[in-house]
Amino acid sequence: MAQDWTPDSWQSHEARHLPAYEDAAALADAEATLAGYPPLVFAGEARALKADLADVAEGRAFLLQGGDCAESFAEFHPNNIRDTFRVLLQMAVVLTFASKRPVVKVGRMAGQFAKPRSSDIETQGDTSLPSYFGDIVNGIEFDGDTRRNDPQRMVRAYSQAAATLNLLRAFAGGGYANLRQVHQWTLDFMGRSPWADKFSQTADRIGEALDFMEACGIDPQTVPQLQGTSFFTSHEALLLPYEQALTRRDSLTGEWYDCSAHMVWIGDRTRFPGSAHIEFCRGIGNPLGMKCGPSLEPDDLLRLLDTLNPAREAGRITLISRFGHDKVEAGLPRLVRAVKQEGHPVVWSCDPMHGNVIKSDSGYKTRPFDRILNEVKGFFAVHRAEGTHAGGIHIEMTGQDVTECVGGAVAITDAALGDRYHTHCDPRLNAAQSLELAFLLAEMLNMEAGERQADAA
Repeated sequence: MAQDWTPDSWQSHEARHLPAYEDAAALADAEATLAGYPPLVFAGEARALKADLADVAEGRAFLLQGGDCAESFAEFHPNNIRDTFRVLLQMAVVLTFASKRPVVKVGRMAGQFAKPRSSDIETQGDTSLPSYFGDIVNGIEFDGDTRRNDPQRMVRAYSQAAATLNLLRAFAGGGYANLRQVHQWTLDFMGRSPWADKFSQTADRIGEALDFMEACGIDPQTVPQLQGTSFFTSHEALLLPYEQALTRRDSLTGEWYDCSAHMVWIGDRTRFPGSAHIEFCRGIGNPLGMKCGPSLEPDDLLRLLDTLNPAREAGRITLISRFGHDKVEAGLPRLVRAVKQEGHPVVWSCDPMHGNVIKSDSGYKTRPFDRILNEVKGFFAVHRAEGTHAGGIHIEMTGQDVTECVGGAVAITDAALGDRYHTHCDPRLNAAQSLELAFLLAEMLNMEAGERQADAA
């Protein structure tokens, strides 16, 4: 257990990107309500994820982490949850089938509500209001009532997260994730994607493999790994009052866990030394992610790792690189070398989204698919050169048929961005683009496996 730590010890540290609440009594009331609610996840589930991530760190598995940029109250619907879940299932099947490695599936779901803001205030014309910090804090519409930072929104976010988790658990264990259903996972609008045909071919081969097993006397209906799947949730631990209120002491081990999600991560803007977010995360037993961008120096990274994982526990830390397609091969190697030299057991994951945002000619914020793909390629190239594992990918995506990122095989043009641009924050890959990325990523994993076999020979 962390020394000199309590769930509220972060309050004596520098906290950036937290909203200011006008009514301290209302904030305390919301925190007390949440503190009395049941945990959303359990410590044993978080430990199971940590064990799976330890396999990823050793190169025996691959991490797939994806979901909404920012969940919203307005788009909360079971169909949206189902569609994002099944696209993640499709991606995982493609990666598992191609790489012959287990895929650890972690959703940016059931808690990814809060967003950091560069300024606390947004000004339009002569009017200044609080910036939009995500639906867990205030509303996106630019008016005084909606933009008021309301702590009761944390209670509503909890309820939505609980309902989302309930549905995800039902999908993961109730038969929907059965590999016999793999053909049913393709979304209707995916029919025009060339990658939908390729997925159908993969599904045919999986069906043939299951038929072969059955012919050999192995009944797929009695193999639990084929009937369901493990699925974990994650979000950025940004809104610390919410995270603190959902932190519980595990009755089995006596350790503290943030029971808002199985895994939480620290963002690029809040991972500085002395940060309140670092202080909070160092004391919880969950697996932790940390974003690593161009501003992070190797020595600072090593100090943060010593703070967050002094026991060097495998599966504890996932480092999520976010450099940009044109900076990853220059900036990432020195971080990889420093961590390798110090012997910290980390998962290296690639966030190819946040460093590749551009403003389109039509005025929309977008992410070109080719830049996303090039950052992933650069990430793999760095790890091949350094002799380390390219362990995972962290993407903002949705199962909805949105037009937010340009490019891909189903070529979304600049002019088409306005057709279905629904995000509350940053542009997301749609289902077709996500599946395309999975197939291209599978090729990289196969190449990496071939090179490792050649080196071993």
